[in-house]
Amino acid sequence: MCTYTFSQLTEETIHGLVTLHESEGALEEWKKMQILLTEDEYHWLQGITSTLRHRHTVVMNEPTLWARAIYPILMLAERGRFRAWSGVPLKADYPTFTLEGEVDGAIAASAGGRIRPPYLLVHEANPGCRSPIADASCEDAPDPLYQLYGEMLAAARINAKQDAAPEQEIFGCYTVNETWVFVRGIVREMESEKPSFAVSFAPAYSGTLEAEQIVQLLKFIVAKQIAG
Repeated sequence: MCTYTFSQLTEETIHGLVTLHESEGALEEWKKMQILLTEDEYHWLQGITSTLRHRHTVVMNEPTLWARAIYPILMLAERGRFRAWSGVPLKADYPTFTLEGEVDGAIAASAGGRIRPPYLLVHEANPGCRSPIADASCEDAPDPLYQLYGEMLAAARINAKQDAAPEQEIFGCYTVNETWVFVRGIVREMESEKPSFAVSFAPAYSGTLEAEQIVQLLKFIVAKQIAG
């Protein structure tokens, strides 16, 4: 059995591990995935985005961008025992391979202050590699999409061990600077040599111009998990 860290994953590797089905999600379907913000949430979000409009997010380093632009938005989706988390370690064994590593962020249930298996994962791409002053080291930077795929597959497997459901829905998102790209995944046939992984994409959202839509979608994803 081979073990892969998330940062090792490429398009070729993913296709070797699972049967991948990719599609553009219907825009109308994603638009339905919304829960309106409360007045307090709206005002908090306005404070976050107004600050970002006056910052050079394109050249911010990863920890600063995470602290200012991403994690505060994730916190707005917290509900009940579901919390935003940073630096989440994951390891999952499939019949023919193992996936492991640390996820930049997640929304997951909390029990006694400890994280439970996550339902939404967030991968922050290196913003410097998308900036006008990117250096040569960025040429070999891993594709954030395939890292996110690995993280979603790991989380789905962990969740399947908890509830024994043969099909697992899992949401993920990768961010580049202040742009958010959401992915919905369905993982099936986990006990087979090559599981099936179907993914669909939402439109890309701007963290400053479309922050309200981002939070509405995050709230919907959390509510869906709570409802079971």
